[in-house]
Amino acid sequence: MSGTELFFKNTLISTINPKLSTNFYPATPICDTCNTDKRIFEKNQNSFYICLDFNFTDMTRLSVNINKIATLRNARGGNLPDVEKAAADCERFGAEGITVHPRPDERHIRYSDVRLIKPLLKTEFNIEGNPIPSFVKLVEEVKPAQVTLVPDAEDAITSNAGWDTLKNRGFLTEMCAEFRKYGIRTSIFIDPKPEMAEGAAACGCDRVELYTEAYARGYAACPEKAVGPYLETARTARSCGLGLNAGHDLNLQNLEYFIRTIPWTDEVSIGHSIICDALYMGLEQTIKAYLSKVRIF
Repeated sequence: MSGTELFFKNTLISTINPKLSTNFYPATPICDTCNTDKRIFEKNQNSFYICLDFNFTDMTRLSVNINKIATLRNARGGNLPDVEKAAADCERFGAEGITVHPRPDERHIRYSDVRLIKPLLKTEFNIEGNPIPSFVKLVEEVKPAQVTLVPDAEDAITSNAGWDTLKNRGFLTEMCAEFRKYGIRTSIFIDPKPEMAEGAAACGCDRVELYTEAYARGYAACPEKAVGPYLETARTARSCGLGLNAGHDLNLQNLEYFIRTIPWTDEVSIGHSIICDALYMGLEQTIKAYLSKVRIF
């Protein structure tokens, strides 16, 4: 195709063709970064709208959730695999953050693990979980870069829903204010519904994390349909001034499409899929593979 070539760090990343019509994906003449422009970047034959002012140095960060490593350790007893070493190695292999989700029964990450991991990290530490009193106390003691509030029940196998930020506005507002006193960035885990993003903003959080299970489940059948509610909610979150995270069942098959569609995603948190792939690829090569899916611009 003809058009203006765009280079970033001496590498051709896009060709801008102002003659392309809105028949290209996604079918909207609105910039997906600032909602005001119509300029098109094209890369690998996938077209999408993005502002020419997009900051290519501020790309999506990969935070590795190491809960499954702790699950394996706990299944046998002892300290193999070593969770602290795994956290440090994930960073060494390129991860830009470490996520843990301590639960009251400590069936995977333990509260003691959280305390030991924090001093080892050079990147961001994200602690997610239901803000029960013991969790709040732990977070305020450790002071991670970010706390992600998740409404999971104590017996939940994994997170299975986002907050209703309208019904729980009072409680979430209190929690956000509490963690802000300690200089901790707050993110609220939500379903892909624009009204939940608006409700989260009213609670005073800094970011929302989109619960991506439904996207992952629907991706194989129709990626565009699966991502639709997420794009709408992400735009709402951005219009409310919120940062954007995403996580749950993201993997090597569906991750790149999500980032291409919502390129202003600040962070993805991935654990289960990374550990599954690492069984075959090794942890270092797996992390590099996931990084290649988020560093696409």
